[in-house]
Amino acid sequence: MVWSLYNHHANASECYYKTVNETPGRIGPPLAPPVASIRQYFLEWLARDGYPYWPFWENIKSWWDIRHLPNVLLLHYANLTKNMPGEIRRIATFLDIDIDPKTWPVILEHCSMDYMRAHGDRIVPLEGAFWTKGARTFIHKGTNGRWKQTLTDDDIRLYRDHAIAVLGVECARWLETGTGMTASGNTLV
Repeated sequence: MVWSLYNHHANASECYYKTVNETPGRIGPPLAPPVASIRQYFLEWLARDGYPYWPFWENIKSWWDIRHLPNVLLLHYANLTKNMPGEIRRIATFLDIDIDPKTWPVILEHCSMDYMRAHGDRIVPLEGAFWTKGARTFIHKGTNGRWKQTLTDDDIRLYRDHAIAVLGVECARWLETGTGMTASGNTLV
C-alpha cells in the first residue's frame, strides 16, 4: 500500500497540494512533496503511523475489530489480483446480488487493470487532475510485493514486529498476505 501511496504523493499536481492544504479544518503542517527515497518514505510512514496522511494502524484495527458484523466484508488486494472472479463472486454473495452470466465477461473486463488504465480518465477522481500525468499516474502498477526489492531484512522485521504489536498476529498476517481470516462471513483463504 505504501508503494502506491508514494506514487500518488510523489506525482501529485499543484491542484492536489492546493486542495489538500486548503481543506477547511485540516490539521498539521502543509503537505509537501515526499522524500526522494521510497525506503525512507516507508520508514517515516511506519515510525509516524501513516505519515504524512491518516493514522494507518488505527484504521486497519478499527475495521478488523468489526469484521464479524453482518454489513462488513473485508477484501484484500492480493486476493483480488490472485482470484478476481472468486472475489467478485464473494462480493456479490455478500451483497445478495445475482450475477447474470451474460454480463460476467463484461464485469471481469471492467474490473481488470488493463481496462482501468485504458479508461482511467473516466474512473479516477477529477479525471486525474490531482496527478502530474493524469489518471495514468494514479492507476500505476497494480502489483504486490514491490517492497521486497527495497526493504532490508531489518526493515521487514521492524514492520512485522510493529504490525503484530499493534494488530495482533491474525490481523497482521491477513494485512500482509490476505490469508488467515477466520471471522464469520469471511472466507479463510
